Amino acid sequence: MPIVVNLDVMMAKRKMSLNELSEKVDLTLANLSILKTGKAKAVRFSTLEAICKALDCQPGDILEFVKGEAE
Repeated sequence: MPIVVNLDVMMAKRKMSLNELSEKVDLTLANLSILKTGKAKAVRFSTLEAICKALDCQPGDILEFVKGEAE
């Protein structure tokens, strides 16, 4: 998939655990884990907004388009 999710990178930069982020954005660990591992097929803007607020970052810090990468 040409969209890469760098959630784990931003969490490491902010020294935040999956449990802590889960509490801050009010999402289950399972759903955050799916997003973190890049297995998610979609993400709601409200979820992306909550993650960006919790990690003090921009959507582009979490999502990256990798040109030419195939599934």
